[in-house]
Amino acid sequence: PVMGSWGDGLSELSHRFHDEWRARPQHPSRPRPITLNTWEAVYFDHDLARLTALADAAAEVGVERFVLDDGWFLGRRDDTAGLGDWVVDPVVWPEGLHPLVDHVRDLGMEFGLWVEPEMVNPDSELARRHPDWILRGRTDLPPSARQQQVLNLAHPDAYRYISERLHALLEEYPIAYLKWDHNRDLVDAAAGPGGGARVHATTLALYRLLDELKAAHPALEIESCASGGARVDLGILDRTDRIWTSDSLDPLERLPNQRYTGLVVTPEMMGAHLTTPHLHTSGRTVDLELSAAVALIGHFGIEWDLTGTDAATRARIADWVRYAKTLRGMIATGRPVHVDGADPGVDVRGVVAADRSQAMFTIVQTATDAAWPPGRVRMPGLDDDRLYRVTVSPLTRGHDAGQSPLQWAATDTVLTGRQLSIVGVRPMVQQPQRAIVVDVVAVV
Repeated sequence: PVMGSWGDGLSELSHRFHDEWRARPQHPSRPRPITLNTWEAVYFDHDLARLTALADAAAEVGVERFVLDDGWFLGRRDDTAGLGDWVVDPVVWPEGLHPLVDHVRDLGMEFGLWVEPEMVNPDSELARRHPDWILRGRTDLPPSARQQQVLNLAHPDAYRYISERLHALLEEYPIAYLKWDHNRDLVDAAAGPGGGARVHATTLALYRLLDELKAAHPALEIESCASGGARVDLGILDRTDRIWTSDSLDPLERLPNQRYTGLVVTPEMMGAHLTTPHLHTSGRTVDLELSAAVALIGHFGIEWDLTGTDAATRARIADWVRYAKTLRGMIATGRPVHVDGADPGVDVRGVVAADRSQAMFTIVQTATDAAWPPGRVRMPGLDDDRLYRVTVSPLTRGHDAGQSPLQWAATDTVLTGRQLSIVGVRPMVQQPQRAIVVDVVAVV
């Protein structure tokens, strides 16, 4: 099928996509669980004591879903080996995953697990025993990408093996969530005569596998990860509950990424995580408030080794988690708004509740102001004649680096929706890489 949309601006265009998508009977309806993923906390260094300590810290700040990422299966000490051997590694996990799963669930959190079932490392028992299961367009194997090849799920024996292994894991462990990765493209596998048909066949087999897993395990949720945003299409979205929007957690890189992905994908299906101040991908150092504010308009989570934080930092994280929980109902049903502005160094976006009774906007200073004084910030999407109380969230109040204070935010400011949409308010004047969050609530 083909879907199209039109509207007066990109926000209106995206609202039509969102309305269509949210009307599906299988669309995620329960509150999106606050998720902690272990990847950037431990990478491949799986150790029960370290991971249970991380689970303790996650529960302390209010996390509801704990996801064990790559490194749990046979021979998987780095990314060069093991893909395809979907058996819990007895060396690393002599009692299986049960001690960790039990600990996570005793803390009141759901347990999730990372898998990459469509891929295989040449250095794996699966590849050595069944080289004919690898998808290829010619006699020779395609060049490896990320030390891996693509498994041909259209091969009946390959499909049966992967299906059996996934069902076995889901039956042995109370897994509520699969983070389903896909870390290389299919270009080389599609080369040669009939390549497109081969890719089409294995894609249909993937859809069948996802459908069968959901039918057998109705409560299971699945994330389409794919290196972060590499596979976001209607076919995969219709069978999954969330995407991983980008492998970059740098909030300044996430802003355009989330904006344009969100034109089609609803925010509650877009994974967005608060992360470590020292960023793994870009090398940038950012503050907690910026990282958290950028993650709010999405499926909020955490990607951080919380065991290395002090009590004060965890308390700040817990405050953001509590705030995200108050917003997630509106995020999942409201309308995202992207605001054009005069200054390219100021990013303004928000979500307006479906009944326009409230809204939340983020104002992010991405670069030094181009002009002085700065232009005003508009907050569109509300009822023109309704009165709204406008306040800066206490989580970012006073976050102006000692420069010009937000006088309007220091008082009980009440404006109409028309005033907010057309006139707006003066934004914060502060150093780049800073953010404030603005709560807008209708005056009864």
